[in-house]
Amino acid sequence: MSTPEALPYRPRSVPLGRRVAARLVVGCAHALAALPPGRIRAVLGLLRRGARPATLAEATRARETVLAVSLAAGGHKGCLPRSLATVLLCRCRGQWPTWCVGVRTRPPFAAHAWVEAEGEPVGEGTPADYFQRFFAVE
Repeated sequence: MSTPEALPYRPRSVPLGRRVAARLVVGCAHALAALPPGRIRAVLGLLRRGARPATLAEATRARETVLAVSLAAGGHKGCLPRSLATVLLCRCRGQWPTWCVGVRTRPPFAAHAWVEAEGEPVGEGTPADYFQRFFAVE
C-alpha cells in the first residue's frame, strides 16, 4: 500500500507578479536540468557572480514560492528542478544560496540536489550531515 504525497501546490497563494516570475524560473530550471552536470555547474557559476549570499529566510521563501507554483518541483523526484528553480529565483532577487549535489548518507541511498543557506539545508527537514556533497556552487 502506498502513502499519498501531499504537494504544496497553491499557485494563487503567490501574488500574480511573483507567480509569473516563479513560473518562468521553473521553466528555465527544467531546461537547465536537462543539461549534463558539468554544464549546469558552469552555468550556475556564471549566474552567481555579483550576488550576495542568501539568508536562510530568503532561500526558504524562494523554495516555498517554487513549490507553490510547480507540481513537478514538489514531487519526490523533483529535487533537481526544485533546487535549480530556487537558486534562480534567489538570483533574480540579487541573492545566491549554495546549490548542492550529492547523496544521502543514510538508507535509502540516493542522489539528491538541494539548496543550503547559512550552512543549513533549506526546507529538507534533515540535519546538515544527512547529505554528502559531491559538489556545490557557493
